[in-house]
Amino acid sequence: MSTFFDEARETLFPQKGAKDGPLPPLLIGLTIVTGLVDAFSYLVLGHVFVANMTGNVVFLAFALAGAKGFSIVASLLAIVAFFSGSFIAGLLHSRIGHHRGHILGYSVTLKIFLIGFALFLSFASPKPLPLDIVYGLIISLALSMGIQNAAVRKLAVPDLTTTVLTLTLTGIGADSHITGGSGSKAGRRVISIVSMFLGALIGALLVLYVSISYPLAIALAIVTTVAVLTRVLSRGSPAWVTPK
Repeated sequence: MSTFFDEARETLFPQKGAKDGPLPPLLIGLTIVTGLVDAFSYLVLGHVFVANMTGNVVFLAFALAGAKGFSIVASLLAIVAFFSGSFIAGLLHSRIGHHRGHILGYSVTLKIFLIGFALFLSFASPKPLPLDIVYGLIISLALSMGIQNAAVRKLAVPDLTTTVLTLTLTGIGADSHITGGSGSKAGRRVISIVSMFLGALIGALLVLYVSISYPLAIALAIVTTVAVLTRVLSRGSPAWVTPK
């Protein structure tokens, strides 16, 4: 039990000189953003995710089969935009190099513009949202999440994918000492799961009972905070910015 809490504490409050520096809590912030934007997209834009592409592949199959409430166009737009975002981020990272502070900093700066644009659309558009606005929101948010996922992949911080929880849940069970594994790292993994859950819960409550735009406003605030902290904490090129 003490190991569990130690892992959770180290994820949220890394010690000075930790291998990944401040990246774990910054990625936890982006995990909350994932929950917020997917709650917005699923509840406001129809049965579509902008972060979790596994769901969209399944939704596309449902739509092709003729199931009601699913859109072929929306699912395809999300998948293509997500892929485009990851491709753009890949090109950017190839020019940045291996400086982890720059990788995260530039990536979340792009996210600020894309989420900011989506927030503007959600505020300024008539309700219910016209179909062209829905498609514009799907594209901008899926682009931003593709960029985020490409950055997280490049940073390679263990057990903090910010979107994919299937492997996280699998690791808790399969890597347990009880099963003969090397250790489940349950503290960090549970923090990741809880973060996405809280983001989705807060996003759903805001959409259903307050305003559809508020989840995007909170997501924008978190992403902006991550961008500022990344810039400040990576000054002087501390050890964590260089991949080991």
